[in-house]
Amino acid sequence: MPSLKDLKNRIGSVKNTRKITKAMQMVAAAKLRRAQDAAEAARPFADRLNAVMSSLASGVGTGEGAPRLLAGNGKDQVHLLVVMTSERGLCGGFNTSIVKLARARAAELVAAGKTVKILTVGKKGREQLRRDWGHTFVGHVDLAEVKKIGYTNAQDVARQVTAAFDNGEVDVVTIFYNRFQSVISQIPTARQIIPAQFEAVGEASAQYDYEPSEEAILADLLPRSVATQIFTALLENGASEQGARMSAMDNATRNAGDMINKLTIQYNRSRQAAITKELIEIISGAEAL
Repeated sequence: MPSLKDLKNRIGSVKNTRKITKAMQMVAAAKLRRAQDAAEAARPFADRLNAVMSSLASGVGTGEGAPRLLAGNGKDQVHLLVVMTSERGLCGGFNTSIVKLARARAAELVAAGKTVKILTVGKKGREQLRRDWGHTFVGHVDLAEVKKIGYTNAQDVARQVTAAFDNGEVDVVTIFYNRFQSVISQIPTARQIIPAQFEAVGEASAQYDYEPSEEAILADLLPRSVATQIFTALLENGASEQGARMSAMDNATRNAGDMINKLTIQYNRSRQAAITKELIEIISGAEAL
């Protein structure tokens, strides 16, 4: 049974931990507002770009003359998985959910006889994947020193994946990230960006005529579309990370409070038992005299 001094020290230690988790929760809440605003502000542009690209792609098709980023290179053997996670931990299951989805996709591709390559963005995902999939790593993007995610960061990643595709090193590129829905809900998402896939937007977009040709416009917009999708994923990840961290630190603070209450009760009972024992010894000694 721990001594009174041990219990007192442990209560003090848990109180200090609660102060840290509470401070981290408040910091995450402040960062979440900015990250959420950035993610939500990017969605209309991404959706509109998707509508334009879908309209152009439906007109061009995937036959001869179509840009390679749209039609592909005719092969489906080498898959590049771009796994986007955070640089820091203490954010609950945020990183694990992304890595789990990427692992499942990698295992599925290997079982189908495909070759898998992995590009990691963020340290935590790389750490989790290193043991089982370290032999497939082809690169890493370190964003630890980046205070605010910008479009240039997405362009750097886009250049790497498009260069690998243009050089014939990969055939298909898929990004993995968490889409922000709420503080307690982030949706693990996998999106193929090369060859490009666009969601259908209905028949209304077919009324536009494009000049110059649709092929020429697509050739110019497709690299930008790759960078935009990566940028959108980074922003969604940023908001999801802060939401997950805020939720995790709130739970940790609550758990620390519960532990302090239990330890305080145990401390008081032990202290009462020690006092009672001393009183019994004093009374017994007095009676013996």
